[in-house]
This record gives sequence, C-alpha cells and structure tokens, in this order.
Amino acid sequence: MMRVAILGASGFIGRHLTSALRARGDEAVAASLRDPQAAAQAAAGCDAVVNLAGAPVSVRWTEKAKRAMRTSRVDAPHAFLGALARLERRPAAYISASAIGYYGTSPSATFAEDSPPGEDALACLCVAWEATADEAAALGMRVAKVRTGLVLGADGGVLGKLVPVFRAGLGGPIASGRQWCSWIHLDDQLGIYLHALDGTDGVLDATAPEPVTNRDFTRALGRALHRPTLFPLPAFAAAALLGEGASILTEGQRVLPVRTEATGYRFRHPELDAALRATFRADSAH
Repeated sequence: MMRVAILGASGFIGRHLTSALRARGDEAVAASLRDPQAAAQAAAGCDAVVNLAGAPVSVRWTEKAKRAMRTSRVDAPHAFLGALARLERRPAAYISASAIGYYGTSPSATFAEDSPPGEDALACLCVAWEATADEAAALGMRVAKVRTGLVLGADGGVLGKLVPVFRAGLGGPIASGRQWCSWIHLDDQLGIYLHALDGTDGVLDATAPEPVTNRDFTRALGRALHRPTLFPLPAFAAAALLGEGASILTEGQRVLPVRTEATGYRFRHPELDAALRATFRADSAH
C-alpha cells in the first residue's frame, strides 16, 4: 500500500485521484498549500506527494489573477519544499501538475515532451512552475511533471463549462475553429498520475494521441449531446471574457504524448467520439 499526500485534493482532478488511489488500496492524505509548513508535516510520513494545487487559469487574466496563479504554483510549492527540507523524513517522489501551455501556441507545429517552451504568459508560468518542482530533486526525491491538456470529465474541467451551453443548443466553434485542441479523458489523466506514482519520472504529456481541431471537437461534442453546433464564439468575445487568458481558447497547440507512451502508458480512450460517449455514460450512471 502506498501513502500519497495530495496537495489540491479538493479540486476536480484531486477528488478523482483520491478515489482512484483508494480504489486500488492506497491511502490518500489531503493537504493544503495555503499552509506550506503544515502541508510539509502532513507529507513527511507519506511515500509520495502529488501537487495539483493552483489558482484557476480559465478566468479573466487581471494582474491580481496572474499574481494568484504564480503564488499558488511557484511561491507556495517553493515554501512547501523548503519546509520539507528541514524535516528528517520526506517522501520518495514528487509528482507535479503542469500544463501544455508550456509549449506556447501554434497553428501548425506539433509538440512533444522534448519540445522547447513558448514565450507567452502561460508558457512562462509553466516554466517557473516546473522549475519549482525540480527543486524536489535536490531533496533526493524522484520528480515527474504531468503537462495536462483539456480534461474531459462530466463533473468539471472543460466540459463543466461547455456542456450547459451545448445542451441549450448554443454551442459552436471558437474563433476560427482551426486551432488545435489537445484533450484527454479523465480516466487517462488519472492513469498517467498513477503511472508516475508507480515509478515513472520526468515530463509526461497528459494528452490523448489523437488531437483534433476546435471545429472537430465542437462537432463531436454536439454529436455526443445530440445538439446543433451553430453558434460560434468570436475571438473578440473570448477576449472580452478572459482578457489575455483568451489565448487558451482562441489559439491552440497540437501536443502528442510521445514520451508518455514510450514509458509504457496505454491510453484507455485514444479517440474523441468514444471518449465523449464514455464520459456521458459514466455521468448517467451516477
């Protein structure tokens, strides 16, 4: 049995990872980075730490919001690892969330784990986020960094925002619709975290091996919900909602999980239509 400290256990991924760990007989210990010292004490007796904590990025990117993103992803984990360094016992592994925003955006490039970082605000945040995670290596901990795409789950993630709009018949492509959408089913997102916990280190892209354009994603979601997709969201409207953060929606990146698959991970839901059907079947079963 493994004892795992989860920072950010109350969030969308954290709740499901807690359940997944318990389902296979492991113990999940919830801790909060709001108090890095207490979190370090809670983690000291664990075998591994999974850090999922972070202020949301799918909000309007005001200066205050950007400070909160950086504080929660860079400053708080740095304080946590500093507190852990002062303790005699510490976990053997540190698994950190990251995001495919690391790569920046491109209409044509294909990215994988060995691609260089981008230069926009989200890429710079991800670089600093991962650099903080690497501090755990100096404490003798095995480090893995999970760069996540758009997570498909019925009770949160990207679908939590889109499904009500689509159910109302108001869904449609965003901006040109040609931008790439690198998505992942929740089952595989959790599977990759478990894969990392079980011994895989380094960078792992948590994206399905078949990314699609936003237009194709929109059509697939419409098919899954049996709804039309006639109402596009113009780029200026996305910018009005999210400010600088609108690039998450209006620009994309084609990301392939090359190293993730090379380390032996096998995707349960590699294809979008089947992944969406599985998501809504699971939702109707609850």
